[in-house]
Amino acid sequence: MAVSMAPPDTTTMITGEALLAMGDIGPVELVDGRIVHMSPTGGVHGRVELRLARRLDEFVEQRRLGFVLVGETGIYTRRNPDRVRGMDIAFVSNTRAQAMPTGFLTVAPELIVEIVSPSDTWVEIQEKIDEYFALGVDFIWIVDPKNRQVLVHRGSNEVVRLSGGDMLRGEGILDGFALPLPLLFAE
Repeated sequence: MAVSMAPPDTTTMITGEALLAMGDIGPVELVDGRIVHMSPTGGVHGRVELRLARRLDEFVEQRRLGFVLVGETGIYTRRNPDRVRGMDIAFVSNTRAQAMPTGFLTVAPELIVEIVSPSDTWVEIQEKIDEYFALGVDFIWIVDPKNRQVLVHRGSNEVVRLSGGDMLRGEGILDGFALPLPLLFAE
């Protein structure tokens, strides 16, 4: 039986808790209390997300470091009015979160991965980067499938560009993680 759901009102300000209570309303973020619709991702985005998340999760699970989250998991980046961003991939250590969250994240992951979609703008991506670092995120990987590169951010102004045959390497608690870019972007 198909359930028909009216589209959410994007003019009324709501909280992150109200957004979570709405259930699956499709790909959205909450920006200053207002729902912002996002385009669904394409096949390349999904494939790259799966490859990277699978490898990262295997690394984290083997070492019992914490947990990896995927699928636009929500994280509060601001409160009053609330801002909830959807992360493509995130790693949270056992030190920062003792248990898997049931709602949106309220702690800063050590690593957030954003995979660039055709509908993303670099202004929007930079805004997210700034918000994530303001929370206390240690590293951000911006994965750009179109240009087959990864931008490794160690701070708002420290960026390393990886491409070609480079190796994407974890740092800090993720030291030892390695993924060759040709494998990440393989057709």
